[in-house]
Amino acid sequence: MSKEKDKKKESTEPELVEELKATRKKSKITTENEEPDPLEEARALKKVAEEVDTEAIPVTELKKGLRPRQTPEAFDWESVNRKGLGKNYTPEQRAELEKLYTGSIADIHSGEVVTGTIVGINDRDVILNIGFKSDGLVPLAEFKDSPDIKIGDQVEVFVEEREDKLGQLILSRRKARLFKGWQKIQQALDEDLVIEGFVKRRTKGGLIVDIFGIEAFLPGSQIDVKPIRDFDIYVGKAMEVKVVKINYANNNVVVSHKVLIEKDIEEQKAAILRNLEKGQVLEGTIKNMTNFGVFIDLGGVDGLLHITDISWGRVNHPEEVLKLDQVVKVVVLDFDEEKKRISLGMKQLTPHPWDSLPADIQQGSRVKGKVVNVADYGAFVELMPGVEGLIHVSEMSWSQHLRNPQDFLKVGDEVEAVVLTIDREERKMSLGIKQLTEDPWTRQDMLTKYAPGTRHTGVVRNLTNFGLFIELEEGIDGLVHVSDLSWTRKVKHPSEFTKVGEKLEVVVLELDVNNRRLALSHKHLEENPWDTFETIFTPDSVHKGTIVNKIDKGLVVELPYGI
Repeated sequence: MSKEKDKKKESTEPELVEELKATRKKSKITTENEEPDPLEEARALKKVAEEVDTEAIPVTELKKGLRPRQTPEAFDWESVNRKGLGKNYTPEQRAELEKLYTGSIADIHSGEVVTGTIVGINDRDVILNIGFKSDGLVPLAEFKDSPDIKIGDQVEVFVEEREDKLGQLILSRRKARLFKGWQKIQQALDEDLVIEGFVKRRTKGGLIVDIFGIEAFLPGSQIDVKPIRDFDIYVGKAMEVKVVKINYANNNVVVSHKVLIEKDIEEQKAAILRNLEKGQVLEGTIKNMTNFGVFIDLGGVDGLLHITDISWGRVNHPEEVLKLDQVVKVVVLDFDEEKKRISLGMKQLTPHPWDSLPADIQQGSRVKGKVVNVADYGAFVELMPGVEGLIHVSEMSWSQHLRNPQDFLKVGDEVEAVVLTIDREERKMSLGIKQLTEDPWTRQDMLTKYAPGTRHTGVVRNLTNFGLFIELEEGIDGLVHVSDLSWTRKVKHPSEFTKVGEKLEVVVLELDVNNRRLALSHKHLEENPWDTFETIFTPDSVHKGTIVNKIDKGLVVELPYGI
């Protein structure tokens, strides 16, 4: 019995294996890209054989569970040659077949953004199914901003290549976000949309704002309507902006936050200008400083506070008394609604210092002050903020020879002066400092010191065609006529005899204290030589001489003794 079983087993096993192979070939449906694994088939056949050997099921019973073996009909090659390959399908069959193909494989093109489904995640890549014949890989590093991704999530990706050299589908999530971002930025520009960005960092001249994953430049002038001095306060914050310019050649995007509020500001400006009146007191914030004044924000409209209207006192630069972002009260001096210009004043809010000038300050009073300005014609002295007096250069010294005021005074000097004139209505005052000393022409010793015949040495201060002026002491000048320079020389111009700055000895010929005149002479230091020459150069006497000049009338000859 055992031998019969073994014999029967030996006869049925090969037949069963062949039957299983035939049945598997007929029942197995494979796709275009799927091929049966020989190793798996071998394992399956071996398992069937073991089951047959183990259970010893009769072959007749096994055959009952198998589908009947079918023998394919002979292929009609003549029909193919006659009609052509694929021509045996009816239009309905062909349409159904095409539908099966197109429904299983999507039409994918390089350079487009598609939506894929995550079907797998490993340590390096994320596997996505985009409906193509093969799945694509995206580096896991591109999902750093989405750490909670999972299988089944849908993700937009950019198709870089349908097939690379290795036949791999190349996808990129980062490029998909950039592609979509540029589309949204262009849409925002075309439709003038307000979008929200994130300020990433500060850069030269402005800020870098992230919009849709793309870095855009926000110029400092486009952050706000008023100048911004500290850009760092915006870093790390969200900000609404509008796209104002796109440069695809350089991949540059320029945005603006200022345009969002300009419309509201224009409405505020119009409302402020409608209600503006001269003399109106307003409160504003200093937004900018220049050397000629400050610009004040009055709540949407700017006004100019000129440097001369900041204080009754002298102000060299606004930063001496004001600072940026300071809130101040100002009065409207004038405005032009068409040009939208507003002139403001701050000193007008306080009484004029001249109104509080002490009544005891009169002509002849001595006052003290500080030199605040030096000009070519004199110096201005501030007695109190808003009250100044002018010291003309002629009132700085008794000398008749005017010099530069800076030779006497400089800015910041504390000086004492005498009030020469004062006009409280015109708010003008003239001062003098030479009056602090005695007038040399009124000194008691003037008549004796400069009596006629007295000799003095002075400094040549000025030359003229008719003579030269000599300063004997400060405030005392005298004139030496050109004819009083030499007894023997014929001097046409004083420059032939001396020059400015040289010392010259003179003798007083005449003194007029009332008219402050002093006549001097240089040749009278010596006796008149012509009295002696009369005895030497007698008529018909013979002398040797040197020809010094030739004129129309004859020759000019120089004789001994300089004659």
